[in-house]
Amino acid sequence: MAKSPIPMMKTGGGLLPKFVGALLTLAFLAMVIKQPAAAAEMLTGAGAALGAAVEGLMSFLLQLGK
Repeated sequence: MAKSPIPMMKTGGGLLPKFVGALLTLAFLAMVIKQPAAAAEMLTGAGAALGAAVEGLMSFLLQLGK
């Protein structure tokens, strides 16, 4: 049996991706604390964009099946 359940998925990672992730997390937390309404609006917009992308992908896949 393979050591990793997901083949070709790196575990661990370098210092730079962890640093960038921590920096983005801190920036988002600062935005939530200082401007909660703007942060909520940003997340709502991101959710709507994600929903539209999923809907478009499903429409494409359904058209392939016809």
